[in-house]
Amino acid sequence: MYKNENVGSHVQILMQPSKQANSFGESIYDTGSDLIRSELGAYGEKLLGSGSAYVQSNISRYLSNPRYYFEVNDQYVLNKLKVILLPFLHRGHWMRTTETIGGELSYKPPIYDINAPDLYIPLMAFGTYLVLAGFILGINGRFSPEALGLQLTNGILCWLFQVLLLEATLHTLGDGDVPLLDVVAYGGYTFAAVAVVLLSSIVSTYFFYAVTLWECFCLGMFLVKIMKRILIAEVRSSEKHSSKRHYLLLLVAITQLPLLFWLGNVAV
Repeated sequence: MYKNENVGSHVQILMQPSKQANSFGESIYDTGSDLIRSELGAYGEKLLGSGSAYVQSNISRYLSNPRYYFEVNDQYVLNKLKVILLPFLHRGHWMRTTETIGGELSYKPPIYDINAPDLYIPLMAFGTYLVLAGFILGINGRFSPEALGLQLTNGILCWLFQVLLLEATLHTLGDGDVPLLDVVAYGGYTFAAVAVVLLSSIVSTYFFYAVTLWECFCLGMFLVKIMKRILIAEVRSSEKHSSKRHYLLLLVAITQLPLLFWLGNVAV
């Protein structure tokens, strides 16, 4: 009996340090876990905070305020269509007008500045293009939902190509720090010229070709004026080599010819 009690006491003595070691390890583990969780939480909040600030700043930088592009009236629309379709008659300057709001310098909305970009005319011109395309398909006996859908696809692709062309030109000649909706508006003005081309195609084929060439010249001049203004006044740095600038701006102007023929030749 003495031997068994001795063995039991030894077992009890050996087991007690093991329990103390476990409790000490658990306390260290809990402390480390709390430290890791607090550090990861702080890092996550910092990362998410900087990420949201980055996203917000880039959205405001590249998309700007959508309401700005719809502040128009009838007088602005009429004058802007004259500038787009007959740019050589625009006797005023091509620079945008600025104003100070809340201590910050910003551009005036389209209703107060004929040189400001808007999205009202591009969207209305795009809708007019689809209506005229459907009408021409109808008088030629070729109207169908598929044919009109093809014109819709062509229009969207043309608008996208125009935006990419202008963006590529800006990034090549400058730092490209221009709101995306500005470039979308400039690319969408193409459909104002396309609507005139489609109307001319109803008259005769010869009139269609003559008006298309004329509108290519006018639209090319308009876009070149816009791009030169942006590169001079609206970007922080621009390409100093004038020859490179002239070649790229000439490319922008020449590209309008195949685009207008592609969208205007609905009857084919």
